[in-house]
Amino acid sequence: MNLFLLVAVLAGAHMRANTQVAFTNNPVYKITYGSSFNGKTPERQNKIWVFAGPHQTLLTTEKDFSGKASYPFELSVVNRLNNRQELFAFLNDHETIASSDTAWRSQHFDFLDETKEILGYRCKKAKTSVNSNTIELWYTDQLPVKGAPSILGQNLGLVLEQIRNGNNIIRAEKIEKQKMPRPSFMARPTLQTDLLSYRDAIWNSRFTTIPLFTNQVINFSDSSKSSGDVLRFANGTIVVKKVKIPALDSGSTIFLDLREQSNGDAYDRTGTVFLIPTDTRQSFLDGLKNGAKTLPRYTNGNGKTYQGVVATPDYTPPLELMRFFTPFGVKQFNHIQLKGKQWQEAVPYRQDITDFAAALNNKEVYIGVFIGNYDKGGHKITANLTVHKGGPDKPQQTIRPLFNTLNIMEMAGQDYATMFDNENGLTVHFRIDHPLENAHLLYTTTGHGGWGNGDEFVPKKNTILLNQKVVFDLVPWRQDCGSYRLYNPASGNFNNGLSSSDLSRSNWCPGTVTNPFRIELGHLEAGDYTLQVKIPQGKPEGSSFSAWNVSGILVAD
Repeated sequence: MNLFLLVAVLAGAHMRANTQVAFTNNPVYKITYGSSFNGKTPERQNKIWVFAGPHQTLLTTEKDFSGKASYPFELSVVNRLNNRQELFAFLNDHETIASSDTAWRSQHFDFLDETKEILGYRCKKAKTSVNSNTIELWYTDQLPVKGAPSILGQNLGLVLEQIRNGNNIIRAEKIEKQKMPRPSFMARPTLQTDLLSYRDAIWNSRFTTIPLFTNQVINFSDSSKSSGDVLRFANGTIVVKKVKIPALDSGSTIFLDLREQSNGDAYDRTGTVFLIPTDTRQSFLDGLKNGAKTLPRYTNGNGKTYQGVVATPDYTPPLELMRFFTPFGVKQFNHIQLKGKQWQEAVPYRQDITDFAAALNNKEVYIGVFIGNYDKGGHKITANLTVHKGGPDKPQQTIRPLFNTLNIMEMAGQDYATMFDNENGLTVHFRIDHPLENAHLLYTTTGHGGWGNGDEFVPKKNTILLNQKVVFDLVPWRQDCGSYRLYNPASGNFNNGLSSSDLSRSNWCPGTVTNPFRIELGHLEAGDYTLQVKIPQGKPEGSSFSAWNVSGILVAD
């Protein structure tokens, strides 16, 4: 009789079956495997358990099978009567999915003459390669069952040792003959699905997804209005949403994902995803509602006034989560054909924003997206946050946005950041009430001025001083823009064989994220500080002018 008999799993997606198994009274062989890497055995490792019978083998782990594992977890059954591997995934307390796979039947092995003894059984050696990894299997045929600690070598015999690349070893520690246990979770109803959907469901269950915007149009229109939970400002070029962020573990890693397509606009545009701090008397949200000129004013002696760009005791500028740049017309202009060019359907932007966890943790926050454009069709975006547990614990941190010169309200009259034409540049005064450890400034900078002598195409040194001491002195420059040509179908082509999207720029490319520089500041005593950003901004030519979008966020323990 079989080790166990799975209740029939119905074919086709969305058909329900049962994971409950009917056990026989016949004993099975339970093999316990331990692992080591480079000769070191980890403490408290989750042992692999294999239950092998005459016709079926169950693969699981000690924690999974004993009900001590956290979700999601899997087990699989190799059924030699129909040469299939039945897969079961337990996603949470109430969701279980199943699928099947036959790829394991096509495994190829080289059989070697070497033998050795493991747990008193004479073992033979087989060798294979998987994804450029060399796998050695030691198996015995001295037992009346077959099995292995992975899907590899299931039909060789009973694999008692598996070695990957000579240093990662899984080895049988104990073989017991016993009756088959009856885990309660195997009685759950199961949703049968195709193999690709099964793997995708497991992957997505390993982290938390927090939706921000879905197929959201960001365009320029006099008739643009807020609707539902999405607030629209500056003629539709800014969208804002109030989002509830759950409590985050200290070891969580947070990613921001954004996907962009042209919905009519053919040009490369500046984009930003930002969080609006509301912990001071006045916030950027007030400016969105009441106009840019109601925000705190900043002057540096060049005769111009800038709105809402630096922190004051009563105002905190937007906290920039991601700076991104749209390409030239991806998706909407894919009809422009060039031989040998297969245009992409959308641009995916993805950035680690774990540094800002303290600003998100267990809070309701306003998160917005801006794309500067004057096009009625504009752009279409989808954005979300993903939270991934399991990283190293991080100390509690303080986050303080100090400046952000990107004129997010450009289409509502907020001035361009041209203050760097003055030797004073951008100056921020702030006070620290308590000493800070491991302080660093996250500094994002991009230069703009899209003609030959404009700062977009001319390298310019950025210098940052803290209390008159230089802490950063570097020319931000991107020379890899040609790597993103396939996102830019509407990019202009020149007589010299280059395309506009190929050209090097001041720290950005059409279709990319601009990463912040991490400027280490170390220990900061309590007291008053002055931070200054200096850039030798180029002079205007006719109606063309240069500007620098810079943001700085102080992060510390």
